[in-house]
Amino acid sequence: MDLPLSVPIDPMLAKLTSELPTGEDMRYEPKWDGFRSIVFRCEDELELSSRNTKPLSRYFPELVDSLALALPERCVVDGEIVIAIDGGLDFEALLQRIHPADSRIRRLAAETPASFVAFDLLAEGERDLSARPFAERRAELEAVLAGLGPTDPVHITPQTTDVALAADWLQRFEGAGLDGVVAKSPDLPYRPGQRVMWKIKHERTADCVVAGYRDHKQGGIGSLVLGLYDDAGGLRHVGVCSGFSAKRRRELVDELAPLLLGEDDPHPWREFKGSGPTASRWKSDAELAMHALSPELVCEVAYDHRQGDRFRHATSFRRWRPDRDAGSCTFEQLEVPTPVELAEVFGASRS
Repeated sequence: MDLPLSVPIDPMLAKLTSELPTGEDMRYEPKWDGFRSIVFRCEDELELSSRNTKPLSRYFPELVDSLALALPERCVVDGEIVIAIDGGLDFEALLQRIHPADSRIRRLAAETPASFVAFDLLAEGERDLSARPFAERRAELEAVLAGLGPTDPVHITPQTTDVALAADWLQRFEGAGLDGVVAKSPDLPYRPGQRVMWKIKHERTADCVVAGYRDHKQGGIGSLVLGLYDDAGGLRHVGVCSGFSAKRRRELVDELAPLLLGEDDPHPWREFKGSGPTASRWKSDAELAMHALSPELVCEVAYDHRQGDRFRHATSFRRWRPDRDAGSCTFEQLEVPTPVELAEVFGASRS
């Protein structure tokens, strides 16, 4: 492609902080829960590049068509691919798109069409804008996408300089499937691959049953596989807990050995099919192989975002809970965000 910036580009990233940073004219935006993507458009050519610089265009054919209509003929735009279901975001629907069968992709594109949320303009026409301050790039983005309507599949992310409003977004917009707020300095140039923005996410805790573990590629235990009991008394897979030090990974092998089950011992997930703890589009069978444990041990974990019956991201270990009976670890302890329509999110910066 003949553009001021070459394909691919590593996206600029954010570092986690516990509080909203403040500063003169700091810019705050909702944190979207989707696939990060940089769009390269050069006349009749358009390419979607993922966070790890892999091509995404074949998985979102409807979005390629929508972006071709909405964007300038020559531009580079940073943003997020999302799918909205019943007013909220559905990350699982995005995962369904990463599939080798073109017929399946085309069917899902018609059933659950994707949208694109733009939040930065890196190039337009012959101009490389990446070295300009973020405030200028945002103004340019608003100018080139000024003709978008509320029902279009391409959007500009809301933005505010009001820290109180950003704090309100952090709490209120979780019900629409968003998972936090991003803060950016108005003077910030685009720095590919560097963590120079800030992200503020929710953190809650839950007591979960440790139903198994997976090996770490460098030895020891890589992650604990977690479960919660549903209303019918079934143990449901809800996610994993990871991030242990090398020393702690080795210690956990011995500590969990008394609970390790044999291949013929009963376990709630022996016949788990579909999207359970041993299924993924991103990892190999070897990486996902689970050592089953007798579901007796309880640990407290910190999590940031819940999607359906799962933790959206890996949780962080907080402590063991020997005082908790595994059977008491149910979904009832999880906070349920108040539902919010995405239309309210997109109208937020104008309210």
